[in-house]
Amino acid sequence: MKKIIAGTLGNCVHVAGIMNYLNLAEKENYDTDFIGIGKSVDEIIMLIHEKKPNIVALSYRLTPEPLHKILEELRDKINKNNIRNITWLFGGTEPTGLVAKEYQIFDKIFDSTEDIDEVIAYLKGKNYSGEESYPRELISRIKSKYPYPILRHHLGLPTIEETVKSIEKVAEAKVIDIISLAPDQNAQEFFFDQENMDERLNGAGGVPLRNKEDFKKLYNAAQGGNFPLLRSYSGTKNIIPFAEVLKESIDNAWCAVPLFWYSELDGRGPRKLIDAIKENQEVMKWHGERNIPVEVNDPHHWSLRDAHDAIGVAVAYIAAYNAKKMGVKDYIAQYMFNVPASISPEMDLGKMLAKIELIESLVDKDFNVYRQARAGLASFPTNLYQAKGQLAASAYLAMAIKPHIYHVVGFCEAHHAAKADDIIESAMIVRGILKNEFLGSVDMTNDKNVLERKNTLIKEAKIIIESIKSLNLNLEDPLTDPETLTEAVRIGILDAPHLQGSQIAKGQLKTRMVSGGLYAYDEKQKKIITEKERINLLLKEAGYLEI
Repeated sequence: MKKIIAGTLGNCVHVAGIMNYLNLAEKENYDTDFIGIGKSVDEIIMLIHEKKPNIVALSYRLTPEPLHKILEELRDKINKNNIRNITWLFGGTEPTGLVAKEYQIFDKIFDSTEDIDEVIAYLKGKNYSGEESYPRELISRIKSKYPYPILRHHLGLPTIEETVKSIEKVAEAKVIDIISLAPDQNAQEFFFDQENMDERLNGAGGVPLRNKEDFKKLYNAAQGGNFPLLRSYSGTKNIIPFAEVLKESIDNAWCAVPLFWYSELDGRGPRKLIDAIKENQEVMKWHGERNIPVEVNDPHHWSLRDAHDAIGVAVAYIAAYNAKKMGVKDYIAQYMFNVPASISPEMDLGKMLAKIELIESLVDKDFNVYRQARAGLASFPTNLYQAKGQLAASAYLAMAIKPHIYHVVGFCEAHHAAKADDIIESAMIVRGILKNEFLGSVDMTNDKNVLERKNTLIKEAKIIIESIKSLNLNLEDPLTDPETLTEAVRIGILDAPHLQGSQIAKGQLKTRMVSGGLYAYDEKQKKIITEKERINLLLKEAGYLEI
């Protein structure tokens, strides 16, 4: 374990920066020792002899002129005492950093212009400046920074030219690790039968990508700055051929695919639900065989349609379970906060902790789980000042689950599609949250109300999961059986208020927000109903045995 001693020079009393650095160093398993403020050169030399550190970190944040005499004395006494065999670090302002550079004492100078990435990289023995190679695949990128999350942002403008320019600008800003490409709906559905496209809808919802070369243009645009990884939404039809295009053109960082959706259930594709489940499972398997990480994004799809919290938790487990059974080795579990937008922070965090406990119960030597957090889009107001506050507040809450990836939602998205400057500003807001978060924060995961909600939702979600198993359409493994899963939707075990009128879903679930959480609600009796009550009524109506 390397030992760092740190203090301020001369009469400088500004310690916030150096304490922040020591806090980060402790998280990287350094032995740290703050030696105090306003230390003279003689005191520093004496403490070096006494404490025998590997690293000495010194800070000076006052006017630069007096620093010349201090560093001249320090350089002379380092040479006189023959203590060049340790690493010397300097922290200060840009002007004091320039002075420090003149004396050729310091192995590394931090002048407050660095992003947290550079500080973390240095502590980890890396240097992400100049031509340094950044990790070029997802898991390596995560491991290079964790416990600090890598950042992702969505990008897809109405033309390829606009999108290319924005990717180039974002890459050079070095603030985003993953750019999520958004093909327009025409590309997602009709990439392989473009004669069926409605040309009037080109650019609707994303960038109009029409061939592999279009994707390669976007990939080439990201080959600079911090070399952000690229990933793209899956298609809603011909999904495996689309996955092949993504792999060959942008080296898709990970696959995002639903289990139930992009089907007759949501109208985003022509597939029957049972066929969609089968094909989505094949897509998971295809990526698993190639060691490409997979995200199954069903939990927030159900919650976005006002399914109550227990269904969101149950589906989170079912989605991860299917990925594991299809051979996925690295699973990206997305936790979308603020869904619905009126959920309270403590009930929201309880829901996420319930999902985490169930999903991570599946972890073993062949199945790894990485947490990805984000804010829900519907929680962002159109007032851009308030939207910036919402981005910061949601990001701070999400840090409680220690995400490996934080999906930055552009603060402007309720007003207009994020362009490069919006993306960079949104990322910098989140980076400000991260910088403060790792000074130390209150552990909200131990809050009494949060834990009570977590435990309740786990109990309710397990009832949902067991009720699906009880349908017994496939005795071997009902949770991966397309017929059983389709039946669970048909009879209403999995349901949502927005599915009213669906040709495949029950569409009769009623939910209500009570004390900050979303519950199944009996409008006739005007009360919350438990999952056992709700599901037994559904099973009885469909001719199944009650649980």
